[in-house]
Amino acid sequence: MSITLQKSSIAKQSSIQITGSKSESNRLLLLQALYPGITLDNISNSDDSQLMTKALASTSDIIDIHHAGTAMRFLTAFLAVQEGKEVTITGSKRMKERPMKILVEALQDLGADIMYAENEGFPPLKIIGKKLNKRKVTLKANVSSQYISALLLIASKLENGLELTLEGEITSIPYIKMTLSLLDEIGVESSFVDNVIIVNPNTNNVSKKLTVESDWSSASYYFSIAALSEVGTEITISSYKENSLQGDSSLVKIYKHFGVKSAFNGNSVTLKKEVSVNNPLELNLKNAPDIAQTIAVTCFALGMPCDLIGLHTLKIKETDRLVALKTEVEKLGGEVKITDKSLHLAASTSIKNMVSIATYNDHRMAMAFAPLALKTNIIIEESGVVSKSYPTFWNDLESIGFQIKK
Repeated sequence: MSITLQKSSIAKQSSIQITGSKSESNRLLLLQALYPGITLDNISNSDDSQLMTKALASTSDIIDIHHAGTAMRFLTAFLAVQEGKEVTITGSKRMKERPMKILVEALQDLGADIMYAENEGFPPLKIIGKKLNKRKVTLKANVSSQYISALLLIASKLENGLELTLEGEITSIPYIKMTLSLLDEIGVESSFVDNVIIVNPNTNNVSKKLTVESDWSSASYYFSIAALSEVGTEITISSYKENSLQGDSSLVKIYKHFGVKSAFNGNSVTLKKEVSVNNPLELNLKNAPDIAQTIAVTCFALGMPCDLIGLHTLKIKETDRLVALKTEVEKLGGEVKITDKSLHLAASTSIKNMVSIATYNDHRMAMAFAPLALKTNIIIEESGVVSKSYPTFWNDLESIGFQIKK
């Protein structure tokens, strides 16, 4: 269903409660399946986390995780250590085009029994769970952090633990550190020295109550809204930690460039537009690639040129996000150049009215372009795609003043 966002202005002061982090939720749901004594609060209400919960509870020999890339990777590792269980894990047409070979080969190196059910290197995968007693494995360091986290999450259940060597420059370190921090919270010992991560085996029972922090990727859209709003506008979002495990918390620092100040108070943070700016932006997003779309659209809306690098993982997301960004921004009148790992946006002087934005089955495309309604009328195609990570997004926008015609 397409929706029209009519040119809007928002309240001078507003507040939003955002659902738990999808990244933290999916990691903790898997750890809860490995250690049933864990209880969880503020779990994400996203499609991905609901699919993860359903898959972990499934007794079927076929698991379909649709578009959920994180679930595909984490569950592949999880199923590989479920002794005696034989399962085929599959997904959407796009999921069957997303590479899995790096993770599958790493698990096979550890002794896992995994076969490709259709095309070599891609889902669906046929997995026969077994005890894995090999300890050492090596991966290229610039691969998706989800491959690395998938291995780390099951590492304490391997008979001899895990010694993971990463070759080259590491991508998305914050996501790796998030996984290791969550392991630490439940009492699993690990170390991360130079390019070697060691996770010790753990046979102890875990009894722990954990609260999931709200999702910083979802917060990014409110940073963008604040940046595009009038000076003096304040938006309070919760629940957030100043010392967050999530890499996307770098938004606090990044959006200072857009004149947005962040003030923490307890478990909330207030975003205030303090000054109007349009200085060029140069940014390496290798540690926070999920906020690239939000930042690119913010720059375009403000007529601000930007050069974003470190984006090589965007080509294997729900869609090729670099191509999608270029296509949609150019429809709006922008000028964009891309490589396989960077995006370069020229300064723009105007934004076309009533442009229809394609979302490519990608939740972040829909949400990243929504703040443009503060500048012009805009149509978002297949608006329901936001349920993948933030089901109440459109309702929350309406609550702060956005005019949405469904």
